[in-house]
Amino acid sequence: MLWTEKYRPDSFEKIRGQTEVIGHIKKFAEEKNVPHMIFFGPHGNGKSCAVECLAKTIYGDDAGLNVTVIPAGTLFRQGKTWLEKEYKYSHLYKSENSLIANFKHIVKWYASMKPFNAEFRIIVFEDAGELTFDAQAALRRIMEKYSRTCRFILIARQQTAIIPPIASRCLPLFFSPLDSSDITACLNEIIEKEGITGDVADGGNIELIAKVSEGDLRKATLFLEAFVSKEDADILDLTNSEVSAIAYALFATIRNKDLKKSCEIAEMMMLEYGLSGREVIAELKEVVKREYNDEYLTVILSDTDFSLCTAQNEYLQINAMIARIITEVFDSE
Repeated sequence: MLWTEKYRPDSFEKIRGQTEVIGHIKKFAEEKNVPHMIFFGPHGNGKSCAVECLAKTIYGDDAGLNVTVIPAGTLFRQGKTWLEKEYKYSHLYKSENSLIANFKHIVKWYASMKPFNAEFRIIVFEDAGELTFDAQAALRRIMEKYSRTCRFILIARQQTAIIPPIASRCLPLFFSPLDSSDITACLNEIIEKEGITGDVADGGNIELIAKVSEGDLRKATLFLEAFVSKEDADILDLTNSEVSAIAYALFATIRNKDLKKSCEIAEMMMLEYGLSGREVIAELKEVVKREYNDEYLTVILSDTDFSLCTAQNEYLQINAMIARIITEVFDSE
């Protein structure tokens, strides 16, 4: 079992660095008075764990019967093919209907189910920022219809990815990136529980892992496990491996003015490696520093990074950025 699962928080008290927001959620759970909510913030800081702890506190052993988790990102990236193959939804899937129609049918079906030994059910949308405008518009109407017996929790990186009619019906709760001190404390606990000694447990190594993880505890835990399991491992090598190599390949195709291939590589980074649009830009910035130190290129990357703070479609913004770099930087050479 990976350490990210082995040491996954199973109670509110074990979720680090989110004292204020966890205090609100814990109170809702104890009073069994839960509003619709949006949990937003970067990866690896406790959003999904908070949902699990909320469900466990409210429903106890009946959590699995009263909570439905819909992976919105996977659903809208892979479409009807995934729905047809996914056992949870295959009995609801209708091949003659569009993806949006299937989405509405599935959400309505779960929302209309009678809660088991409880006053309401909970439906959770992971990667809710991936929901299209039409899907969110449909979800708004479902929320209105079933709000008495169903609560909706949307998990997203950015609150702005959720349309105002839904956002206005939800309590927004921001999960901030974790401080290095919180990550260091957690990693030291893992080291102690695993009985790790020697150079691996050196404070300097742990602090470096905490720093390069950039507030993402899940990433830090993965780095630690990889560092421990690999002989003569270098922490910086671990953090500068596959994704960085792909970023170099992406920049090479951009420089060769291959728009189609560049967009495909960027999409692969987001779909297969789970990077956000801003994380793709961060990887490109590192490549640009080493390979092509151009001020105008840096401006384009920064403009796109800023746009992604409010954009609803990261793929569109990244593709537009690639086209802009090709036409405004390399076509002019």
